[in-house]
Order: sequence, then structure tokens, then C-alpha cells
Amino acid sequence: MTTPDVTVTVIVYNDAARLPRAVASLRAQTHQNIEIVISDDHSTDDTPEVARRLAAEDSRVRYLRLPENSGGCSAPRNRAIDIARAPYLMFLDSDDELPPRAVELLLAAHREREVDFTMGAVRRVRVDNGRRTTWMAHLVRERRTLDGIAADPRLLFEHLSTSKMYARAFLDRHHLRFPEGIHYEDQLFSAQAYGLARAFTIIPDPVYTWYIEPYAAESSASISNQRHKISNVADRVHVQRLIDAFLGESGQAGLREDKDFKFLKHDFRMYAGDLPYRDDAWLAEFAEIMNPYLDTLAEGAYARLPRPERVVLELLREGDLAGVRLAARGLGQPVAPREVTADADGTPYWGNSVPTTERARRELDLTDLELETRPFSTAFFRHEITDLRPGPGAALTLTVRTYDPGLRLPVGPQRAGLLLSPGRRRLTVPFRLDPVRPGVFEGRVRLDLTRARLPLQGFEGVRHPQVRLQQQGLAHSGLLLAPLALPALTARLESGGAAHRITVEPEGRNPGRLQIRWQPVGVTARVLRPVVRRIDRPRVRNAFRLVTSALK
Repeated sequence: MTTPDVTVTVIVYNDAARLPRAVASLRAQTHQNIEIVISDDHSTDDTPEVARRLAAEDSRVRYLRLPENSGGCSAPRNRAIDIARAPYLMFLDSDDELPPRAVELLLAAHREREVDFTMGAVRRVRVDNGRRTTWMAHLVRERRTLDGIAADPRLLFEHLSTSKMYARAFLDRHHLRFPEGIHYEDQLFSAQAYGLARAFTIIPDPVYTWYIEPYAAESSASISNQRHKISNVADRVHVQRLIDAFLGESGQAGLREDKDFKFLKHDFRMYAGDLPYRDDAWLAEFAEIMNPYLDTLAEGAYARLPRPERVVLELLREGDLAGVRLAARGLGQPVAPREVTADADGTPYWGNSVPTTERARRELDLTDLELETRPFSTAFFRHEITDLRPGPGAALTLTVRTYDPGLRLPVGPQRAGLLLSPGRRRLTVPFRLDPVRPGVFEGRVRLDLTRARLPLQGFEGVRHPQVRLQQQGLAHSGLLLAPLALPALTARLESGGAAHRITVEPEGRNPGRLQIRWQPVGVTARVLRPVVRRIDRPRVRNAFRLVTSALK
């Protein structure tokens, strides 16, 4: 048998439907001298039959079935490494694909210079909307060869094992295998590979296609999307402790701050956006697992974070779970705290009291947010719905409370507007915000959704109303937070001859904005939209422009 240049392992478990797509992407590689190992973690669906058929169709395909389910990715990968015949190894998950030139490009980088592994760009594809992005694009933007991870510790953020091609000799020399019996095995394996590699090459070309299903059912969601499980938190922290031990034992403790920053900015941040939606019992367990580990991290790692993230972390470490929920709703958005308290020197702190410990004063200090001085268009306000009542038809009456901790708004009533843009035309509903106390205003606005001007074919999509403020010719638009316990409200709407079902609800993720969803129904969905789609094509539009210009 001809020795293959590269062995690509496809791990699979109960994924008979998508396995053929993954294998097809390997059979279509421009570099053909490869070995394909399907490593089945003892599937109970039709995967064995599908895998055997794929092996029968192509002599390069081998089928390996584990005698029992391991419950993870490590064992099927390791068993495949044991039988792999090639000097270079790659890994593919059954629900993903390799771009056609992936093997060719990574192998060429190995042959250009002797390195321990090569890596490239990962294209993420959202299954729900088709949106494409590049994972950690700033780290793989240019071609380069690094003599060890210390040359660019930021690469610890790129912890995927599937974006790389490894020299078999490198893995064997260090007895490097995937850790079995734990989740987040990629993070430990990649940290070890980075730490042990004498040199590795990065290429900017896409070498992996990663399909993302953010709203998959909990029963079928990936490990990363099972953040609602406390066991998931424990698994992630456990792996971090193993990485820390490896860095210490391998003489690379100097990487700890960079690794700790990666944990805070990536791993903890993934949970932080969900914290407003967790109940007290879950938050208490989360703090019990997370806080002892947070206490071991380098202070310098905290100092590199944006201030809102530092606030959430400090509130969690203090056990202020109500404060955690409140602060976490503003992450990634210019959302102000409800209250700010200044000490005798005028230093502003998050919350209604001056912190009593040195650490809390350092972490809750909001000076760098420039609440009082930043340009009005980027100022920090907080708009919350305190009451929402459905009216007749598709009307809503909202009570909106606006927090202005920087005191950017003058004393007295404020003119405001509620902005909503379904389709291409914006609906603006003016209302008044009256002062409640310094830095707090409240007003009531009636939003009649029948007034929103929709296109003839209707509108299908989601929009989030915004609150608009104006001062001295300058405008500020801010998101509108919904009560998270608000039940979904639905109504049927007829507007401009188009029929829709409208749903009003909290966003369900991220800050929890008020969310309004339009879904065409009846004749609008069955007739108008298909007709407009056929007409609204580039060729038809161009022909229409030619005709109209000729008639002028």
C-alpha cells in the first residue's frame, strides 16, 4: 500500500446525516494522497452503515468503531492516531468540513520549513442565517513562522485542534495525546502543543469550515453551547487548572498572565452574557465553582479587561448576585449602571456605596468610562421598561425609566423618541421623560405597530426599538432593556394590505432588549413574497432601469 502523506481523522457519534458531507470534503481535497479514518464513538444510529458504505466507495477511507461510547472527542481521536499511517495528522468533526485546498496548503507549509505543526484560518458559518466570519481573524491574518508560543502569546485564544496539521513525530516525541474523560480537551491539548512546539507556521488561508448552531436544542447542542449546565462550568475550570499545572511543570509560568487573560476574556465572558437569565441557585453554584479559581489569576490579567467586565467579575467575587445580573446586562454595549457613588475625592464607583476594600475600589472604579465628559453621542445611559401593557390591536403602552449617572441631561423634562425600523422606513414615536430624582427620568409612550410602514410584500425579521435623546443639536440612540420575565405577546396585524403575526418579547440573550418579530402570514406569505422575490433580482432590476431610462 502507498504510504499516505496525511491522515485526516473524522470523529463521529450519532451523526449519520452529516458524516457523508464531512467525508466528501476530504475526498474533494486537491491533495489526493491522504488517508481518511472515520473514528466512530460507538454510535447507536445509522452511522455504522453509512461509514461502511463510505469506506467501500473509496479505498482511502477506513472505518474504526470504538467498543463503547467514551462520551467525548478525545478517545476516538486517540484511537485513530494509534492506527494512522501518515507522517502528518489532522482532525475533523463530522458536522464540519475542510475547504478543498486545506490539506495541500498546510502540507506545503510543513515542506517549506520543518516545524512541529502548521495552522490556518477557520471559517465559521452560522447554520441559522448563513453568516460567515473568520475565527480569531487577527491572529491568522499574515503568514509567519514562530519559534514557540512566547513569540505571540495571543495565540492561546486560538485553541482549536482542528485548525492544525501536526507532525506525527512531534506528537510521539512528547507522548502528546488528547486527554480522555474530560470536556474542553482541545484547550488542554492545544496549550500543550503550543508550549512544546519548537516552531510552528501560520498561514492566512482557510483550512477549516466550522458550522455553528447557536440555537440548537439543548439535547443536541455542542459542549460549548451547554453553558446552562453547572457541570459545564466545572469542566471548563478543571481544564484551566490542568493547563496551569502544565505551564508550571514545563517551565512556562511566564505565560500565566496571558493565559489568565484569555480565560477571563474568552471562557468567563461566554458565561457572563447569560448571567442575567440564571436563577439564584444556579448563580450561587456558579460562584462557588468560579470564585476559588478567579482568586488564583494574575492581577495583570484583570487590568487588561474592559471596565464593565471587571465590574461583573468583582461583583461575583463579592457574592453580590443581584449586582451581577444588573451589571452583566450591559456587557458589550454602552449601557450605564443604575447608580454611581463618588468618594470624597470625586472618584466614581459602581453601585450605591463606596467600596471598602482595596481590590473592590480598584475594580469598581468607573473613572475610565468618562461618564461626565465623553461625547454625548457615545454617552452612557440606561433605558429600562418598567411596565408594558398591550392595548387594543397591535398597540403597546410602555413605561420607560432612563438612568443618567453622568448627569448629562439638564434638569427638567426631556424630549425623547422611540425608534423602530421594520423594512426600510423608520417609525419615530415622540414622548416625554420626566425627572424622578437627579439622574433618573421616567416616561410613558404608546407604540402602535400598525403605524410602521411595511413594504408591499411584507417584512420578515426581528427589530429592537431604541430610545433617542437630543441635546444641543447632538443625538444619542440607546438600546431598550425589557423585563426578562415578560411573557411573549402575539397579535395579528394588517398594515398596507400586508398581514403579519407579531411577537413582542425579551431578547432572550445578551442584554435582553425588547424584541419585536414580524412573520408574514396568509396571502402575504403565500403569494406576495414569492412574487416579489422573483421580480427583485439583479437582472430584472437592471432591465427595469434600462427601460425607464430609454423612456425618458
